[in-house]
Order: sequence, then structure tokens, then C-alpha cells
Amino acid sequence: MEDCIFCKIIRKEIPTELVYEDEKVIAFNDINPEAPVHILIIPKEHIPTLNDIGPEQKNLMGHILWTIKEIARMKNLQESGYRILTNCGTGAGQVVFHLHFHLLGGKRFE
Repeated sequence: MEDCIFCKIIRKEIPTELVYEDEKVIAFNDINPEAPVHILIIPKEHIPTLNDIGPEQKNLMGHILWTIKEIARMKNLQESGYRILTNCGTGAGQVVFHLHFHLLGGKRFE
């Protein structure tokens, strides 16, 4: 998608400090953090919402969850705990229509 902000970050058209990158995903700090650690994990493949995942993306979704766990380990969150959040659709608060996961940690959540 030409005008998708996350696709532009993936293509390196918008600079960001990456926390993690491999052939399938990238991760970077959220520009409006809601916790001391707030990282966005996004697939390099443009998938608008969770509802748009097809059977061909099953392995990608597993890879994303494994990546989230690894980033949490890198940030020393595995003992204190962390939250994973994704919004699906406008009614749930999704603003950027490129599937993404929020990794939040570094504080106690109620």
C-alpha cells in the first residue's frame, strides 16, 4: 500500500529506530507510548486487519508471537510480565490499517 504509514516505515521511507527486524517483521517504539516499554510489532506483508488473515498467513502469525516473546525477553519483561494488544477495526480503536501488535510492559497493569 503506497500511502500506508507502516508500509513506508518498512520501506525505510520514514525513519524510525528499529527494535527488531527480520525477513517477516519489524518492531519499533510507539511514538505515543502508554507504558515505559511500548513497542509496535508489524508484519512486512500488508494485512489491513486481523480479520484479513488467511490460511496462508498461519505461519506468519506464529512467527509474530514468537518475535513478541523474544522482544519481551530482550527488554527483560519475561519476569515482570507484559501485555500484547491488537485492535481490529475502527470500533475497536484501530487507526492504522496495517495489522500491528502492541507490546506493553515496564509497569503493573490492572
